[in-house]
Amino acid sequence: MEQETNRVEAFSDGVFAIVITILVLEIKVPEHGGDELWPALGHQWPHYAAYVVSFLVIGVMWVNHHTIFSHLKRVDRPLLFLNLMLLMVVSVIPWTTSVLAEHLKDPESANAAAILYSSWTVVYALAFLGFWWYVTRVGHLFHERVDKGGARATRMRFGLGAIAYPFTVVLSFFSATATLVAHGVIAIYYAANQLPIPLVVGEERLESEVDLMK
Repeated sequence: MEQETNRVEAFSDGVFAIVITILVLEIKVPEHGGDELWPALGHQWPHYAAYVVSFLVIGVMWVNHHTIFSHLKRVDRPLLFLNLMLLMVVSVIPWTTSVLAEHLKDPESANAAAILYSSWTVVYALAFLGFWWYVTRVGHLFHERVDKGGARATRMRFGLGAIAYPFTVVLSFFSATATLVAHGVIAIYYAANQLPIPLVVGEERLESEVDLMK
């Protein structure tokens, strides 16, 4: 079963790697040359900003995904489909990033592009939350070292994204640029405040070690 878990994680890692690679491919090479190259490069700043933010977002997603799988001893059929759904949602992010970058400076379409981008992060947050709720519902897929009750207690913290991202949807109606900045701040926050999965403290092992020392 451990080998099966490794296969699922390897497949998922491949999808994450491809998605992150596609992000940079969406940044086009300027057609202008000579003295016009630098201004043309500067003109593409929305693509650079959107790339950095989405890279951080996907990176945090991958770290969380990897953390969960490092605590699983096996997978079952429902989890496989939930994982596929999660990857399907992640695979769309390069497209929403490209739409936002392309329209960020257009007053008539910037807000719509930001709404699309933010709405899709809500979809991802819900997909990830559903994935985590299934894993912790019974805890039958965890390694024995995982504190199943403690893992279930982290559900609300994992669900904060489902609360924070709808606020970015609201912000999208007012400022697309501020929305992009907000997503960057949220990604940095999650990167710096990873929620550890609680482990069982080996009390019996500790007591036996103390007895031996006596």
